[in-house]
Amino acid sequence: MAYVLDADVFIRAKNLHYGLDFCPAFWEWILIQNSRDNLYSIEKVSDEIMAVEDSLSEWAKDRGSDFFLKPSPAIVTALTEVSTWASTQDYEPSAVSTFLQVADYYLVSHAKASQFTVVTHEVPSASKKKIKIPDVCIGLDIKFMTPFQMLRRERARFILDEMGKAA
Repeated sequence: MAYVLDADVFIRAKNLHYGLDFCPAFWEWILIQNSRDNLYSIEKVSDEIMAVEDSLSEWAKDRGSDFFLKPSPAIVTALTEVSTWASTQDYEPSAVSTFLQVADYYLVSHAKASQFTVVTHEVPSASKKKIKIPDVCIGLDIKFMTPFQMLRRERARFILDEMGKAA
């Protein structure tokens, strides 16, 4: 199973659970999984991360298109399917317009086209004012999960040696 990560996964990891300064093993695990073709994100997510100049944007600068995937001809059909789905639901027009302009639209489309599992902290919502990633995934039969579910599923382990350093 390959994963595609939402911007909030990176942002919350940096700000909360897996700071670049105190949990480098998390970030190393991400890169190892990417090198094994198990984990990616997309260029639009990179754009969101790069909009704020901080340690996360510095980390992201070192990643290339092997990590942050560019839109490919393969996702054109998926973009149309996702757009059609969003436009034919009961969302407010402004919600649809906003969704079609942000990274979430491309993230879900990449997942649909490549059969990736979307990883996000977002949860389904009954609101018609904002389109949430899980709602699109449910509507289009795309797998999704939280970062913690992904880490458990992949049996990620961040272990310290007897000296307190990452093993």
